[in-house]
Amino acid sequence: MARRLGQRVLTVLALLAGLYVLLAAALFLAQRSFIYPAPRDPGAAPASFERVAYDTADGLTLHAGYRPARAGYPTVVYFHGNGAAWPSSVAATDRMVLEGYGVLAAEYRGYRGNPGRPSEHGLYADGRAAIAFLERRGVEPADVVLVGNSIGSGVATQIATEIRPRALVLISPFASLSRLVGERFRWLPTDILLHDRFENVDKIAAVNAPILVLHGDADSLIPASHALALAEAEPSVELAILAGYGHDLAWHDVAQARMLRFLAACPEPI
Repeated sequence: MARRLGQRVLTVLALLAGLYVLLAAALFLAQRSFIYPAPRDPGAAPASFERVAYDTADGLTLHAGYRPARAGYPTVVYFHGNGAAWPSSVAATDRMVLEGYGVLAAEYRGYRGNPGRPSEHGLYADGRAAIAFLERRGVEPADVVLVGNSIGSGVATQIATEIRPRALVLISPFASLSRLVGERFRWLPTDILLHDRFENVDKIAAVNAPILVLHGDADSLIPASHALALAEAEPSVELAILAGYGHDLAWHDVAQARMLRFLAACPEPI
């Protein structure tokens, strides 16, 4: 009897161990399909934006949306979240456009009919291509406001360490993707399994520009503790935790209102 019970326990433990290995393997092999649930349909461009194309350093041609700034106004380069597409950036910047700001609604590889497959370093290359596009249009980095929403915060932060923008705005950001995934899957060795990490918290102190971080205290996808960690890593960050707002904060009027006030107070480039 005891021997049979012991065999059953060993069988259950073996099944659990096998399930654990399968889950870990699934995370390792399919993680990018979960991290980047990219909309594939090219769709129609919003009427107020020009559909533009620019090339990445690794040979991809990306299509995005662009609306030039009114004379004397900066241009917002908007990096959207992982499940969105560039037209969503148009909706998240409509008040800024009315004020006179230009907007480059940047897009990623593999999104909305664009070639390639998304990855951390691929998205960084896409961000650099967006900046190069603006430079060809006569928009210098000092006249660029980098805005990153959710996973776009990783792209915006990286690009902000490479250029000197007018400002950096992060909406619903994570301190790092590796930290977020580790919090969600504490029972898996995510630090070993994860390909893409987006370590914003390690980079933000290297940004040579005013920084605004906006987060909702009701965000159930990325907790506001991540925004607090970014502010702790760089004391100059202007942090606003907005009561009652979730992960859709970027599409609420309050987000643009806070951005406009922040940008109005930013010093003019010398």
